[in-house]
Amino acid sequence: MVCRGCSEPLQRAIVDFGADAPAARIPQKLKEHYGIELSAGTCWPIVLQHAQTIDERPKAAALIAERDGVEQLIGEIDGSMIPVVETAEANDPNAKADRRKTRQVGWKEARLTLVHALGSVTPVFGATVGPPAQVGETLVRAAVQAGLGRNTRVHVVSDGASWIADQVSEQFGLQGHFLVDFYHVCEYLTAAGKTIAGTAPRAWLETQKDRLKQNRLQDVIEELKRFVEDDTVADDNAPVRAALRYLTNRPGQFNYQDALAAKLPIGSGEIESAHRYVIQDRLKRAGAWWKLKNAKHMLALRVCRANQEWDSYWQSRGQQAA
Repeated sequence: MVCRGCSEPLQRAIVDFGADAPAARIPQKLKEHYGIELSAGTCWPIVLQHAQTIDERPKAAALIAERDGVEQLIGEIDGSMIPVVETAEANDPNAKADRRKTRQVGWKEARLTLVHALGSVTPVFGATVGPPAQVGETLVRAAVQAGLGRNTRVHVVSDGASWIADQVSEQFGLQGHFLVDFYHVCEYLTAAGKTIAGTAPRAWLETQKDRLKQNRLQDVIEELKRFVEDDTVADDNAPVRAALRYLTNRPGQFNYQDALAAKLPIGSGEIESAHRYVIQDRLKRAGAWWKLKNAKHMLALRVCRANQEWDSYWQSRGQQAA
């Protein structure tokens, strides 16, 4: 069957395939599953059109809802680099420029947020390629969907990037608490232990981990101070100094004892896994490069599906058509 136009159900199938597979494979899947023949050149603009529509839908205000809300939310933030390509436009609009000569490739960080109630296995996602303030807004919107209210406590775990802790404080105030990912800290301590403990770095590391879990941060700091490299040693060759600096520059962000007692996570492994199935499986394929605006729209499409909003999107289009 060869189509001359694309009905709404056909468009849904096309976008469904395009959300997971490269443009070149969409025609193959349509042929296999529906016996319909369309070119990739017909299918891909349909995918991008719907991805853009999803991305540009009105968003809820990034404000704490006027309700009690759930008791405890857990949030995580992490970034993943995606490949992007840009081409400069010709100065003369009538000139035919060879855009291959102005092609610039690079990487852009896509920041993924995840929020769910304590005990829930159904997270709400958000994603953006925007600056920290937009990430904070994305986190709040996800939290609202997950049950955020005026009495909700928000426990956020991430790496030690200062802007993340700042956004948690700015967006949630006293309701929010930021914890540095425990295993990220351990990476610094592992490197330091190889310098300090010599042949027994594992035993030394386990001692420091136990101290952190008991909120004995100062003991760890004092241990590092005993072995910190001289100022004449370059930073690249000073793992003890790096670990010491990391711990002392983030006061109040290592309360692992209370988190463990409250059965709250101390690591951000959930968001790191989510990166693979929300972002990387589609936007980080070998040989694929994205225009930034298209990557932004595809992120919105992928989040729509991850948040189980796929059916409601198509239902809303049917209602508009009616």
